[in-house]
Amino acid sequence: MSRTSTRRLFAAALLVASVLAPMAVAPAPAVHAAGVDRHGQEDCPPGGLGHEVNARLDKAIADVREEAGIPGVVVGLWMPGKGSYVRATGVADTTTGEPMAADSFVRIGSETKTFTVTALLELVDDGLVELDDPISAYVPGVRNGDRITLRHLAEMRSGLFPYTSDPDFDHDLLSDPHRSFTPQELLAYGMKHKNTFKPGATFEYSNTNLILLGLVVEKVSGRKLERFIERRVLRPSHLRNTLFPTGSEFPEPHPRGYTDQTLSGETEDATDWNPSWAWAAGGMISDLHDLRRWARIVATGELLSPETQAQRLKTLPTGFPGTTYGLGILETNGWIGHNGSLPGYETVTVYLPSKKATLVVMINTDSLSGGQEPSTLLARAITEVVTPKNVYAGAVVPR
Repeated sequence: MSRTSTRRLFAAALLVASVLAPMAVAPAPAVHAAGVDRHGQEDCPPGGLGHEVNARLDKAIADVREEAGIPGVVVGLWMPGKGSYVRATGVADTTTGEPMAADSFVRIGSETKTFTVTALLELVDDGLVELDDPISAYVPGVRNGDRITLRHLAEMRSGLFPYTSDPDFDHDLLSDPHRSFTPQELLAYGMKHKNTFKPGATFEYSNTNLILLGLVVEKVSGRKLERFIERRVLRPSHLRNTLFPTGSEFPEPHPRGYTDQTLSGETEDATDWNPSWAWAAGGMISDLHDLRRWARIVATGELLSPETQAQRLKTLPTGFPGTTYGLGILETNGWIGHNGSLPGYETVTVYLPSKKATLVVMINTDSLSGGQEPSTLLARAITEVVTPKNVYAGAVVPR
């Protein structure tokens, strides 16, 4: 597999250079659920967003699903004072035709970064670390580690080579996608390569950064990353259906996940691939309503001090129009949050402060359409209907 396709496989991003043949999409009836607030969030009147808007959203989602060959889609949109829109369309299993369900669990890929960086920022608020500490103070052996800070890592401006772009990593994972990787094994793939630029010079999306931050959280807290996130992030946020698996475990119900990121290039079922290769950068699982709550928590800084949240939201250019990046968070034409992509699944979870609106998209494929992430195509089409002055551009990442 080429370096370009390797990078496309593992980063949560938008623009790459492959055009894929769409998978057959079996029709399924839409499922509509009212915006029930089971987590004490802003009230969204039930009954959708009005017949005309609902119809436009239905068509926009159906058009993208057909064009991009997406088997199944779950969309949740909550707009306080206006209403809510929840739809599950398509199939969770292309073999059985089982319909997609709105209460499904999915692998959230790089949305995990928002949890890992939140954990780090809580340690900042605890006075145990500083964002401008060098990574060498916590993890030895990092090239230029005395000049690369924790801030550089969280901002994707470290210059460290992305381990997921290493051909040996690509081959090792795809040869045995059920194997387990340790953080040290992952870092070794990236550390074989020279740094790509001086710290802070520019933006480059690199999962290497997040593996290092995960190790920092573990060293400073004295806990496994998974346990620290559960105790300090998930519990206070009341995210009861969000978890950090240690292997390929996957709660029911969940859709099958389909990917063409394989050694053969053929589409395969990646549902039970072991996500340990993504760990602090992309290994977590969640559901629609937990992601709804998390979107607001991340964007408003509910778990952090105002000073730390202000630093988190100081986003910098990525080199792609409409999208900037902060501390493990993106801002795209007003929407704040992150997207996620790993073999078989993609998600988008974003919050629009100006309207207190939340958008969550979950799909069961990561196969590109016209060189773009299908979840991005969906989020863009949805926001063109409901927030035309704030159209989702997406997390654009150089590959």
